[in-house]
Amino acid sequence: MNSISDTFLLNNGVEIPCVGFGTWQTPDGEVAANSVAAAIENGYRHIDTAAVYKNEKGVGEGIRRSGVDRESLFVTTKLWNSERGYDKTLKAFESSLLTLGLDYVDLYLIHWPANLKQFQNCDEINAKTYKALEKILESGRVKAIGVSNFLVSHLEKLLQNTNIVPAVNQIEFHPGYTQEDTVNFCKENNILVEAYSPLGTGQLLKNKKLIKIAKRYNKSTAQICIRFVLQKGVLPLPKSVTVSRIKENAKVFDFNISDEDMKIIENIKDTSRIGSHPDEVPW
Repeated sequence: MNSISDTFLLNNGVEIPCVGFGTWQTPDGEVAANSVAAAIENGYRHIDTAAVYKNEKGVGEGIRRSGVDRESLFVTTKLWNSERGYDKTLKAFESSLLTLGLDYVDLYLIHWPANLKQFQNCDEINAKTYKALEKILESGRVKAIGVSNFLVSHLEKLLQNTNIVPAVNQIEFHPGYTQEDTVNFCKENNILVEAYSPLGTGQLLKNKKLIKIAKRYNKSTAQICIRFVLQKGVLPLPKSVTVSRIKENAKVFDFNISDEDMKIIENIKDTSRIGSHPDEVPW
């Protein structure tokens, strides 16, 4: 990857820009619109949101405000857990399109797998939900479909009951928490892994080992984290509402982390999972 406009190739032949702009916890309205417009102005062409973020309207406004052709952008949104099931998924997708103010999205994901903690028939629910995504893909209003927060156990069951292999699995991934089993399974099945919270929701910015490595490259700790994710063959989704940091997070293509430093980062042990475990979520 040599620039922010470079792409990964999804398993259905669709190209996806190699760094996405995350919008989790970004307030709707002007904050979302301004940050998305600023990201696009600074080279981002991949915008990631979700129904549960409650900012799809602002994200859509930011896209329009940027003045960049819609066809030049890659937009992702996600189905929330309360809308699982075939019919509800179809309606939820229509609602997201309406809120975004878009005719189509490029990628639509199941945000979390249904789990046994909530449903005895969780595998059936996941399969029916994904069938709706396949129907949406068939309609042409989305270019690719996938999942988020799916572990190997969820993916194995899903692949037994679907016709289309997910193009993407978006999971928590950062130094100190790289979910190697899930990443390896995805790579073996040609599923692109996207990394949310690549900066560990900011916690990694204070990590002494990462700070030391960043100084060697004359880069910020955030840039080291993002570059690390890219060099692991994973697509990072950094998030910020601050223009200076939005710019900084995009400047990760003029250096490579050495094999020696990659090993140091891979062996960081003092950071663990920050988000919820997919088998334990109660929602």
